[in-house]
Amino acid sequence: MSLLAVDIGSSSCKAVAFALAGNILAECAVSYRPDSPNPSHVEVPVQRFWDALCAMTRSVASDVNQDPVEAMTLSSHGETFVPVDTHNQPVSPAILNMDNRAVIQAQWMADHMGRRRIFEITGLAVHPMYPIPKILWLRDHQPDVFAAATRFLGVTDYLLTRLGLPAYVDYSLASRFLAFDIRTLAWSPEILESCDLSPERFATPVPAGTVAGQLSAKAASELGLRAGVQVAVGGHDQPCAALGLGVVEPGRVSASLGTYECLLAASAAPSVTDEAYAANLNSYCHVVPERYVTIAYFPSGIMVDWFLHLIRSDRELGSPDAINRLCQSLEAGAPLSPTGLCIAPNLLGTCNPDFDPSATGVIAGLRPTSNASHIYKGILEGIAFEMANMAELLQRATGSFDDIYVTGGGCGSPLGLELRAALTACRLHQMHCPEAVCLGTAILAGVGSGRYRSFPEAIAQLVTVKGTVEPNPEVAKSYRAQLQQYRLLCASMAGVRASYPTPVS
Repeated sequence: MSLLAVDIGSSSCKAVAFALAGNILAECAVSYRPDSPNPSHVEVPVQRFWDALCAMTRSVASDVNQDPVEAMTLSSHGETFVPVDTHNQPVSPAILNMDNRAVIQAQWMADHMGRRRIFEITGLAVHPMYPIPKILWLRDHQPDVFAAATRFLGVTDYLLTRLGLPAYVDYSLASRFLAFDIRTLAWSPEILESCDLSPERFATPVPAGTVAGQLSAKAASELGLRAGVQVAVGGHDQPCAALGLGVVEPGRVSASLGTYECLLAASAAPSVTDEAYAANLNSYCHVVPERYVTIAYFPSGIMVDWFLHLIRSDRELGSPDAINRLCQSLEAGAPLSPTGLCIAPNLLGTCNPDFDPSATGVIAGLRPTSNASHIYKGILEGIAFEMANMAELLQRATGSFDDIYVTGGGCGSPLGLELRAALTACRLHQMHCPEAVCLGTAILAGVGSGRYRSFPEAIAQLVTVKGTVEPNPEVAKSYRAQLQQYRLLCASMAGVRASYPTPVS
């Protein structure tokens, strides 16, 4: 038998079938590009998510005939949501987390309820990325969509309904709405009443790993699976990755190196301290019972993706292998010493500590001799600088650490890992399983369906370290001046951003 884990991302998704021993039996990935009808809006027609899910599961199922799938779980990136009617039919495209239309509504929430009060309830810093401000935006600017929407579901909640199952959302994904009380584990009456919304307009919160039901013959046929497969409720990709990296107890830290780069520390209680509030850290529910995660994050991979598409056509970057070859070529041509470039990867605004949606990417220090490899390494340097900043913020709030367990696309760059290790002064541990999000998702399926007796048992059996990148003090020393320049640049940009006009949606 096998466990099927599906991770739905904002621009791609992956399905992986695991044997109970943890080895990967089959996998499939599908990419899609979001739509941007105007500069502030980022959307995806929900049929793309469904088509991707069906394509992946059919592919994986055909490769595991000898070990058929008996339980599956869907996990997802956070914040993206789908307005649906009484029949769970979408009444608009899914609005993505990177959509920035609700700046004014987010500011209204901060002014009306107080940033600190919202942080105390949700563990989140008010920001337009979250669904609640965008739902308020729909009420203000698309009242027909708002009126037609009976509920506002996350991606996995919606896909469960497409499978004929209840609209359940686990506590970690519910936490990403900016209206979930992380202590009572329920939708916050205080926040929803302030926004004139009711809890009935959202999915039912349940613990991650809860079995939502079994696949009907119809749903199984569409997915290419057997009828009767148990479907467990998944969670937010970051806590799922943490589970897949064994980060469930205090003192262990993970990092997911993807479109956003996220450092995560586990704890027995939410970190809603003064230090966490000052740094705008997020502290919310883990996918493991009675555990919380505290994260610091920033846009990163999106800057690499932007640059690669700037210098090559979509046709030339048509496969993961083509992208890997290009990155390897750029790294091979990069200078051994620091580039002297200061590249802030904030194409989607900043996250911690200031959460400024008006922030933009910056490239400073270009010279006539700067070539594509210089700029590519400069981007990796900027990402490493940001990771060093995030590590410092997280240590202030949750305590010191020397080890980081890493996963994600960024692990494919040896140069990027070397820079991150040097500038954070931490050991970076890569795991035998390169698919930490899907492994954590599979563990939820295994524990929820009773294939593993507990989370500790599953972690002990499945989570092992493959290799470690040690921090190089000499590399760190060579970057002291450039790191200082980078921080000065970012600080000076605050005044420039203040002069920007208010975004018009």
